[in-house]
Amino acid sequence: MTLALIGATGRSGAALARALAAAGTPFIPVARDRGKWSSLALPGDLQAADLRDAVALKRALAGATRIVSTVHARWAPALLAAAEPGASFVLMGSTRRFSQWPDAHGDGVRAGEAAFLASGRSGVMLHPTMIYGAEGEDNVRRLAALVARLPVAPLPGGGRALVQPIHQGDVTRCLMAAVTRDWTTAETIVIAGPAALPYRNFLGAVARAAGLRAPPILPIPALPLRLLAPLTRLLPGLPRIGADEIRRLTEDKAFDIERMRRMLGVEPIPLDEGLALTFPPQHTRR
Repeated sequence: MTLALIGATGRSGAALARALAAAGTPFIPVARDRGKWSSLALPGDLQAADLRDAVALKRALAGATRIVSTVHARWAPALLAAAEPGASFVLMGSTRRFSQWPDAHGDGVRAGEAAFLASGRSGVMLHPTMIYGAEGEDNVRRLAALVARLPVAPLPGGGRALVQPIHQGDVTRCLMAAVTRDWTTAETIVIAGPAALPYRNFLGAVARAAGLRAPPILPIPALPLRLLAPLTRLLPGLPRIGADEIRRLTEDKAFDIERMRRMLGVEPIPLDEGLALTFPPQHTRR
């Protein structure tokens, strides 16, 4: 197997690159920024390629028999076109493809998934839920920064909609398992944490892990919050929140992970354990 890793300098890509290097699995890193790859101090001669450059991408993937991509799924058609005829794929999608609210991100995932499933190629597209715990991620860390500055947590519907976040370590383990599995058809698998919980409980768990007071929940209709969301850009010290993010807080994001367990052999870690890894004790506030 000659393995090419697309997006090797991104969060999930770099985490996978480290895991591959630790396992002694050779791979060809593919990304745009040579300097960023050099800063990771990992083995492998970077093949510099912009995904918009079909010629450069085809050159970077020459000879690769398995292509792993951690970039947005909208690039799947370009990767399929540039790969060798017999190459198989491990692609990253997103559970955003199941959202009832259309947006460019979810539409891109759906289009990439459709192209992959219709391609006649073998492999898998993994659809992760919210990923937390990656180096430089801004999901739970941004939430903790928000909790630290607000006396109450205004949440649509009181934060009762379900979420099921997955730790970056489990995402990497799923990718590693997918790389080593022989795929005969094109598959899709949702990867998520072990159990769904209401967003209000998730927020409380993040606050506790960061050493912060869990704020009282203030139920507010989604529409006023969406209208107020742009104001976060004007308030110093507050993380930016998009109106679309508010709207997505109103829908359940709970998934059956039986296929993840059965086909990839990965049992995800509990949320409290993952948050303890994300907020080491010396970095928490009291």
